[in-house]
Amino acid sequence: MEDHKLKVFCTVADTKSFSKASEVIHLTQPAVSLQIQALEEIFETKLFDRSSNTVALTPAGEILYKYAKEILGLYANAERAVGGITGLVKGSITIGASTTIGNYLLPLVIAEFRKTNSKTKIHLLVGNSKRIIELLKGGVIDLGLVEGEVLRYKLAIEKLVPDELTLIVSSKHPLAKLSEISILDLPKLPLIFREEGSGTRQVIEYYFQKNGLSPLNMNITAILGSTEAIKGAVESGIGVAIVSRWAVRREVNYGTIKMLKFKECEFLRDFSLLFNRNTVSTYSVDTFLTFLKKFPYNKALETSPEP
Repeated sequence: MEDHKLKVFCTVADTKSFSKASEVIHLTQPAVSLQIQALEEIFETKLFDRSSNTVALTPAGEILYKYAKEILGLYANAERAVGGITGLVKGSITIGASTTIGNYLLPLVIAEFRKTNSKTKIHLLVGNSKRIIELLKGGVIDLGLVEGEVLRYKLAIEKLVPDELTLIVSSKHPLAKLSEISILDLPKLPLIFREEGSGTRQVIEYYFQKNGLSPLNMNITAILGSTEAIKGAVESGIGVAIVSRWAVRREVNYGTIKMLKFKECEFLRDFSLLFNRNTVSTYSVDTFLTFLKKFPYNKALETSPEP
């Protein structure tokens, strides 16, 4: 129901990029440009300054942006009010999730949600925690799900479910015969790490510090930008790594990777929901949030995926 041109306009303004906006709203870059051009023809003025390397709003664009946000908020309020009466859940939801949640947890939730809400379109953007927070603060996504510490950001935060990190080794590794290991043994092992900005890396470094360890004292053999790359490296015997239990459900079921607990403590963190306090959520977003909070995560985690 919402004005599509205004949605495109606000997305370009929030991302400060035509190419990024096209990725977010699933349109080609020329289509995004045409939508902006149509608005500029309606108002007979330029809305964006494209003279520099970044895209910036003109004074007229700043005025339109303010009212466009209010209009889109009214659309959301109307959709929520009518949906509350009819019970019909439709429209689109844009979710941003950090890599572990986006790749391993949310697909299960979305698949179950769609069984009873087939008219709802869900767009999932996956990136590291810092990127998701940027998208949420920019108003590009409806809600964010991240792992790691986010208290320093001015966003509404709600804990969703705890997550345990575990040491993983190849099933052919000598340590695969064990069920647990001391955290003090980690400096002796070739360790594979995630990149800076990763929520997983953040919590690992916290527990290292808590136990008197530092990445500087570790034998870090590789820094990889995705959990999938890390799992492949571990399976190949390049080293060991610490990842979420959610990330290795399939590999453990296949028998290619073995999980080991730490003797001293559990590596725990929270998967958290993030909201922009100034954004009005739609009925479809509210319905998905309710479903998300009630989902049986423990049961799903204990159930091995089909081989």
